[in-house]
Amino acid sequence: QVQLVESGGGLVQAGGSLRLSCAHSGSIFTFNAMGWYRQAPGKQREMVARITRAGNTYYVDSVKGRFTISRDNAKNTVNLQMNRLIPEDTAVYYCYAERVDSEYWGQGTQVTVSS
Repeated sequence: QVQLVESGGGLVQAGGSLRLSCAHSGSIFTFNAMGWYRQAPGKQREMVARITRAGNTYYVDSVKGRFTISRDNAKNTVNLQMNRLIPEDTAVYYCYAERVDSEYWGQGTQVTVSS
């Protein structure tokens, strides 16, 4: 059974940093890719960052240069380092993982950036 557990959300002032972590109880190598989505109130869920098993990364334009996604294979975690946060980054952030025929989601963690 796949269980993704997120941590690291919270309240931060604009310009600050937060680090989100997503932990899986088993090996993350079983996934083709992992990443983070976010959903702000009244908006659709959008992909923020993605990392493949090979280590290739993708970022939505609005976070390029500010966010960094990484994998810790020894700890079976995927991390999202968020720097220079802005109020528009406020959202619930969801970890996800995908295999060929399945996708899995964490429960979400709130990130609030105050101006």
